[in-house]
Amino acid sequence: MISIIIPVYNRQEFIKRSIDSVLDQIYKDFELIIVDDGSSDLTPDILKTYKDKIKVITTKNQGVSAARNEGIKASQGEWICFLDSDDVWRKDKLQKQIEFHKLHPHILFSHTFEKWVRNDKEIKQKAIHKKPNGWCFEDNLAFCKIAPSTVMIYRSILDSVGLFDESLEVCEDYDLWLRVLREYEVGLVEDVLTTKYAGHDDQLSFKHHSMDKFRIEALLKHKELPQVIDEIKKKAKILINGAKKRGNTQIISFYENIL
Repeated sequence: MISIIIPVYNRQEFIKRSIDSVLDQIYKDFELIIVDDGSSDLTPDILKTYKDKIKVITTKNQGVSAARNEGIKASQGEWICFLDSDDVWRKDKLQKQIEFHKLHPHILFSHTFEKWVRNDKEIKQKAIHKKPNGWCFEDNLAFCKIAPSTVMIYRSILDSVGLFDESLEVCEDYDLWLRVLREYEVGLVEDVLTTKYAGHDDQLSFKHHSMDKFRIEALLKHKELPQVIDEIKKKAKILINGAKKRGNTQIISFYENIL
């Protein structure tokens, strides 16, 4: 069985679309867990309309990492998938990934190609966004190339490396995938099975203009590796240069100490 976890916070415009894309899956051996992270809009009312088709966990607002972790702890599936509350799956997403893992039983972590959409128009992806495959820890140091909504992961991996870091407001996926990729290879299902919708005002990536400070926090967990130190230095220099332009001596001092 697959456990699918959707964290949601005030997404009344999008949550139905996401849930329906799961319930329309060809592969039916799954449980769908929605973690309502303290929504104050109509999201709870929408969830009630699904009755026994989904399991709803309601928490106070703690952030996406805590919400996903709550879902993981409550889940029972052998495999775990995540879906952001504004993204959707193609109806054969689960089927294609399960088939992939049956063909490659040694691979316990996979993701898929995805389509990016903003304002109803597809966004062209650049070469630097090429999806990784195989043993690729180093290839993912610069930024996150694995989207949560595309992932299927074997439960034992999370038992081994741990869950999402709840202290990270953003880049929590980058942090977890790096911990996974140090120990496991990732498989790539070369079909566009996920659609990611970008550009919402409430997206955390818009709130934080410099994601590198959160990436550095994640990288520091691997600071014994020379290639990681090199990446930390690159990111720290970028943050220092930005702080100099704003005259923020506290930030300059902090990252100069890292260097």
